[in-house]
Amino acid sequence: MLKNRGYNVTIQKFDPYINVDPGTMNPYEHGEVFVTDDGAETDLDLGHYERFINENLTKNSSITMGKIYSEVIEKERRGDYLGKTVQVIPHITNQIKEKIYGFENTDTDIVISEVGGTVGDIEGLSIIEAIRQVGLEKNPEDVCFIHVTLLPYIYGSNEIKSKPTQHSVKELQSFGIKPDILVCRTEQEIPENIREKLALYCNVRKTSVIQNKTADCLYAVPLMLEEEGLAREVCNHLKLDRYVPDNRKWEAMIEKIRNIDKNKKVKIAIVGKYIKLEDSYISVIESVKHAGFANDVETEIELIDSEKITKDTVKDLLKDFKGIIVPGGFGNRGIEGKIETIKYARENKIPFLGICLGMQMTVVEFARNVLNIKDANSAEFDENSENQVIHIMAEQKDIDNKGGTMRLRKLSMCNKRRFISRRSVWNKRYIRKA
Repeated sequence: MLKNRGYNVTIQKFDPYINVDPGTMNPYEHGEVFVTDDGAETDLDLGHYERFINENLTKNSSITMGKIYSEVIEKERRGDYLGKTVQVIPHITNQIKEKIYGFENTDTDIVISEVGGTVGDIEGLSIIEAIRQVGLEKNPEDVCFIHVTLLPYIYGSNEIKSKPTQHSVKELQSFGIKPDILVCRTEQEIPENIREKLALYCNVRKTSVIQNKTADCLYAVPLMLEEEGLAREVCNHLKLDRYVPDNRKWEAMIEKIRNIDKNKKVKIAIVGKYIKLEDSYISVIESVKHAGFANDVETEIELIDSEKITKDTVKDLLKDFKGIIVPGGFGNRGIEGKIETIKYARENKIPFLGICLGMQMTVVEFARNVLNIKDANSAEFDENSENQVIHIMAEQKDIDNKGGTMRLRKLSMCNKRRFISRRSVWNKRYIRKA
């Protein structure tokens, strides 16, 4: 909404967990790892941010408490604090503020800093304290606090309950932050009396109580919030003078999405290992949807467990699909099923895309079944194979630190039966943005 008013906008997310980044986290627990242009392994939400604002984000857009503590401890070990007692306040909070203020000398007009978790979570308190200090250090018209909260609907009594929001705001106020705007997630229309009640008890203007109702299409949410007046309230608070947005392209896109002929369908299979949680492949799924939007077709995406694919089952499981994607992953579970999938796609000339681990397995499949190198494999899965067509970079082989593993694979180029390592071939271009 702010971009459509001509402002340069960037987004960053603060996550309260102690992991340095999501790169080593189980996809079932946290969803996919989104890799930015500068190689940072980040939260999946950054993928959504890039899709919405059409900006390439960086490592400074994904900040975890693990990263903050790691940087502070590193400074302490170097002696940067000159022997001072290192504490949460001011050292941790200053490091957090440094990430926010890092955009000050850029061409960015507005920074949206999202704080993950829930108000009151013990691991997120230092982030709350840091943004409280930002509100004090900057002019009132330069900082706007937006509190996203849930309005549960009780179906038994057919009513929306405002008490959780009231208590959430009270908790936030106890930490020294007064929300300027409430964005209320709801399944039902918010009645006027509830808006008035929220405004009164949460100490905000009635016009600053913004309804965020479940939309029929994810990408329709900005237009819905525009109608609710969210951008207007932000512009008023930040004293921005560009009130009138140019939403024509966005409106045209939503109109196009809603008018796609439902009879024009393309079935796409995503064959992976983490199919129980759709967020594990969210960037891949959204990319396929966008491709469908651009080509005026309905995309029907089905997630298929690679462990269920064998020589005997591959045809029955994949025969109805017009395209197949094998995305990234970790470990050797389900690997043979991915190789069978790739072989089936190649032999039946089905459009295919291998991403990250999927691309590595494409090389393995080709080496085994076309070049007839039967023991071709990745060093990650078979250290004893004489024909490792995927290598782990030598300088990382003996390092216990698993951070950055999404960028630590390289292809080997085949010349007859000899393999020549080409470190430069396998880099983040092949895994960025899934």
